[in-house]
Amino acid sequence: MSVRTPDPHPGWLNEEDLYEARRRLPMVYVEAIPVRLDSLGYVTEVGLLYTADDDGRVYRTVVSGRVLYRETIRAALIRHIEKDLGPMAMPQLPASPSPLTVAEYFPYPSETGLVDDRQHVVSLAYIVPVNGECSARQDALELSWLSPEQALSPEVQSEFIGGREKLIRQALAHVGHTQ
Repeated sequence: MSVRTPDPHPGWLNEEDLYEARRRLPMVYVEAIPVRLDSLGYVTEVGLLYTADDDGRVYRTVVSGRVLYRETIRAALIRHIEKDLGPMAMPQLPASPSPLTVAEYFPYPSETGLVDDRQHVVSLAYIVPVNGECSARQDALELSWLSPEQALSPEVQSEFIGGREKLIRQALAHVGHTQ
């Protein structure tokens, strides 16, 4: 039994074709690290999701998902943020969103340290301030707002899979938080 929520906008591939494409082509994804800012624009909290895989293992992750055929990056970010955090999250995307990094996930351990056992993924990762009411939705079990120090703690970092803890460290270093 799958715990994943069916995509209401399947884009251009059915499940069989998507499986075959994932075996042969890099997939384009977006990842959004939701943050709360203080009045000076400094990150005070990072929103991390708890989710479960098909085997019932619970782990931390960030908002993420495929960019659909004929979908803009901005539209993909908004769609995935609303899907995972709810329609009242009120993300604040800049006029010209630029990713903090381009992350490459491989279906096997590689030099990037990022793994997605289903596919090769080229992911555009963003830090996205949110101002609204957020709640875990779809296949997310819980949303936790943590201070940058908590998000960088060894306990929280050990709860990620596939190397996403590296993405969190990189994102927080990008905004001036290091440990």
